[in-house]
Amino acid sequence: MARAPTKKVVIEDPAKLSGPEKAAVILLALGEDHPRLWESLDEEEIKEISQAMAALGTVASTVVEELMVEFVSGMAGSGSVMGSFEQTQRLLASFMPSDRVDGLMEEIRGPAGRTMWDKLGNVNEAVLANYLKNEYPQTVAVVLSKIKPDHASRVLTALPEDFALECVQRMLRMEPVQRDILDKIEQTLRTEFMSNLARTSKRDSHELMADIFNSFDRQTEARFIGALEERNREAAERIRALMFVFEDLNKLDPGGVQTLLRAVDKDSLGLAMKGASESLREMFFSNMSERASKIMREDMESMGPVRLKDVDAAQTAMVQVAKDLAAKGEIMLVGQSGDDELIY
Repeated sequence: MARAPTKKVVIEDPAKLSGPEKAAVILLALGEDHPRLWESLDEEEIKEISQAMAALGTVASTVVEELMVEFVSGMAGSGSVMGSFEQTQRLLASFMPSDRVDGLMEEIRGPAGRTMWDKLGNVNEAVLANYLKNEYPQTVAVVLSKIKPDHASRVLTALPEDFALECVQRMLRMEPVQRDILDKIEQTLRTEFMSNLARTSKRDSHELMADIFNSFDRQTEARFIGALEERNREAAERIRALMFVFEDLNKLDPGGVQTLLRAVDKDSLGLAMKGASESLREMFFSNMSERASKIMREDMESMGPVRLKDVDAAQTAMVQVAKDLAAKGEIMLVGQSGDDELIY
């Protein structure tokens, strides 16, 4: 006699899920685009969550949404999951002058080491070489003479060959450096290099969540932002300010717009612009030749009605191209916060 098929149980109450099961639901919902979350787990945690994931079964969408909001609220509210500097900074600011707090936090965020030269010894050679290649050979010679020889050799290898040879010649002819010159070099390194290094390495939980939210389609994003606002308005506003969305392309300078237009697929561009605001459309059209603009308008008209999810996908792809170009230093992006907005 054949057995009756077992009815699948749908999980509809998040309270019935264990910690690993909740983590499994969140990681499944986020998909494969966020490996950093997996990388932050140790081997035992990965094993435990994987086992829970494999045995999970069907989870109701309301449970997924509730767990995601709980996850975002927890991270954005405290930052403790990712190890944030912000609580430390707030605590120090309660009893120290702001300039001393800023200096101390830069020291903490920067590379380890008691002296400036110890700190430079812990900076990746490619990063250090990228900074030093814009300095005078004499200054570079002093810096390389103060750090460990093995690190200095790696930095020299990463420098342009002619410039590296010039630095070597300066090092060979170098006499003892006066204390006041050393102090000036240390001060320049502290204000120009280390402070920038600290700022670029600073990444709190809000930034991580902004990256995750950027990967959502607009309906999912709106749903989670709305739910988060009800629980933690301040965190929701910070995440929204850190997000870079399609409409933020309006803040690109003309050179950046043209660089982006050359890099994107023309079919995707037309589809993305179907869902753009009028001002953003005109911004793109004004950076095209008259002929290219005319062809693009005709292509968009001939598309007829398009699905929202296809527009979202095209806009997300275009934003990703912009981010890739920004990472290469070819364009400058300005987010919703406007902190980096350019003034002409």
